[in-house]
Amino acid sequence: MPVRFGTDGIRGRFGDEVTLTIAYQLGWAVARVLASTTYVGYDTRESSPALAGAVLAGLREGGAEGVHLGFFTTPGVAFVAQSRRGAGVVVSASHNPYYDNGLKVLGLGGSKLDRSRELELEAALALAPEPTTLHFTLPAIDDAAEAQYRARLRELVPADLSALRVVIDCANGAASHVAPELFLATGATLTVLHAAPNGTNINLNAGSTDVTQLIAAVKEHGANVGLAFDGDADRLIAVDAEGHVRNGDDLMVLFASDRLAHGTLGGGVALTSMSNLGVLRAFETLGVAVVETDVGDRNVLVALEERGWLLGGEQSGHLIFRDFAATGDGLLTGLLLCDYLLRHGDLAERARRAWTRVPQALVNVAREHFEEEAVRTNFETWRVHYALNDHDVRLLIRPSGTEPVVRIMVEATRADFVERFLDSLRARFTLL
Repeated sequence: MPVRFGTDGIRGRFGDEVTLTIAYQLGWAVARVLASTTYVGYDTRESSPALAGAVLAGLREGGAEGVHLGFFTTPGVAFVAQSRRGAGVVVSASHNPYYDNGLKVLGLGGSKLDRSRELELEAALALAPEPTTLHFTLPAIDDAAEAQYRARLRELVPADLSALRVVIDCANGAASHVAPELFLATGATLTVLHAAPNGTNINLNAGSTDVTQLIAAVKEHGANVGLAFDGDADRLIAVDAEGHVRNGDDLMVLFASDRLAHGTLGGGVALTSMSNLGVLRAFETLGVAVVETDVGDRNVLVALEERGWLLGGEQSGHLIFRDFAATGDGLLTGLLLCDYLLRHGDLAERARRAWTRVPQALVNVAREHFEEEAVRTNFETWRVHYALNDHDVRLLIRPSGTEPVVRIMVEATRADFVERFLDSLRARFTLL
């Protein structure tokens, strides 16, 4: 069966959709298509080192030099590829459980691949040879790369954070080593959660997908802010001093408002169809132009590049600052948020002033049981019942690009409408 790229590379269950053979063949294909030194980093899943070894072996067999970065964040690999004018491969399944894994290719200069390049790689993958062994030896790690990455982040955000109490949650993932060192160097009073990976605890009750313990720690330590990263640290979810979760929507409004006031917004903001309706209303009030894209940070980046804009992101916490980095970076976003707090004060108060969130819910239904017509009929029935016009409600249905589910997002100016619609879904489907 041909290997196809999904929303963000190749992703699936290790041993099934993602295998050592596929990793080796991907390395070979990258060598043939990109023909460049390629930097390989990976997250802390138990399968990641072996997959990275296979990628590096494939690169060598394909005629390209592969550089072993060891445990490394996705945006960190992008930075190394950009600064050293090479390509990158990241072994990670981001926020997925440990038993999944993925292979993400970064183009020359660390950029996201466009669809034409993905098609070239898919064609090369179909021609790639089988490995002669599945036992691969990892070469020595390039120890200088992480220090260079940290130095670049501090160059971008040199603020003294000694006035702040900060809690970081590393998700037992790729940020587990680099994030504590980075934030300690800022002078912040730091508390670190979930920075002891064991191969199977990545994203387990931790990180950006489960901030329960982060909220408790922020309150316990009287922290100014909590910062939660995902498994490969390309996204950030924040927690304010009151224990409220502040996702990518909150952060985009705050950063856009700040940049608008300082004349550094650089145009408008690109966001995805998952962003809250309240964000669109806030930007309309500010007079900030908005372009809405399909889900995926690559789509956001393309929209920014087409318009020459600088700021965009996703509700899930992927934020892109094109004047600072080629891709979204949770550590960079965390530093910028701390700098924002130094200049503007309490995060909860600033977010409340900046915008009002419209009631919104996101649920998943197993793809095999999903019936789109039934969902849309229920939605329209309840919209008419509550006499809501099209500007006050929104329904978004999209198949996940990384999991076998269909995501249903509903929002409305009335919370009781959202709850009633969810009840109608629960009566028909098992919601995941």
